[in-house]
Amino acid sequence: MQEEKVLLGHGNGGKYTQRLVKELFHHYFSNDLLDEMNDAARFLTPGERLAFTTDSYVISPLTFPGGDIGKLAVCGTVNDLAVSGARPLYLSAGFIIEEGFSMASLRQIVQSMADTAKAAGVLIVTGDTKVVPKGCADQLFINTAGIGVILPGADVSGSNARPGDKIIINGTIGDHGMTIMARRSELNFDNLRSDCAPLNGLIQELLLEVPGIRVLRDPTRGGVATTLNEIAVQSGVGIGLDEDSLPVQGNVKSACDILGLDPLYLANEGKFLAVVPQPQVEAAMNVLRKHPLGQDAAVIGEVVNGPVGKVYLKTGIGGKRIVDVLVADQLPRIC
Repeated sequence: MQEEKVLLGHGNGGKYTQRLVKELFHHYFSNDLLDEMNDAARFLTPGERLAFTTDSYVISPLTFPGGDIGKLAVCGTVNDLAVSGARPLYLSAGFIIEEGFSMASLRQIVQSMADTAKAAGVLIVTGDTKVVPKGCADQLFINTAGIGVILPGADVSGSNARPGDKIIINGTIGDHGMTIMARRSELNFDNLRSDCAPLNGLIQELLLEVPGIRVLRDPTRGGVATTLNEIAVQSGVGIGLDEDSLPVQGNVKSACDILGLDPLYLANEGKFLAVVPQPQVEAAMNVLRKHPLGQDAAVIGEVVNGPVGKVYLKTGIGGKRIVDVLVADQLPRIC
């Protein structure tokens, strides 16, 4: 890697990103907490188990149907804590602002962050602001970090999946990614709207009412396909998906068909994947479908013995195809 240059693909969640993380950051920063490679670090304090995470948001455009960069920043960090089994408590907010950015737009984005944090039940308690000369950034970047308390009895990790477990998603896939693509490219697809939402309330209900859930992940960059590949590698299992079971909204499917895209690789910002033991699937589905953010929940596949580290899709015509990790995402700067 030392002779290469950084590409957009290195930040888009695909194979380039995985290589960058493994060969550079993980190589130099390796420690017991980081080596778990989950969405948040989990650690013990004298009184409680805590989860800690951070993320940066560089999305273009800054506003889109269903949200903006401020809402996205809060939801992304809250959701990373929630899928780690934690109740999010406190966030930080760091802003890198390009000289000349509209103060009215900044005020709108900060208000959106405040409203989303209130809806999620978290407090933004610290932060930082930097302004860079015009041309040194693309309008506005936001970094957030979050800390939360892991719920009693919660033990979710990407390494916990076992053969026979079922894969559940709480709703339709690809809504966020296709909305951003359409808005950025000025494509007129009807009623596209990002699914950006804080998931901590729904996930907390699920963890409290359905013990034994093994894995929770939010399929953001790289979509459902990349996230399931990561779980398969971490757990040393295979994963089989059923194409006919995948919940995809009609407008997203139509847009994907026209543009030649696969919704499995499109980013989601209000969805999570759950790996659930077979005996608890019905209970989990009951919890999900009672909640506004889980009404379209579906069982989309299962964990199998192998091939280890691979994900495959049973197609609607009865064939199978490998669902691999893309070299780069289908669309850069999606979050």
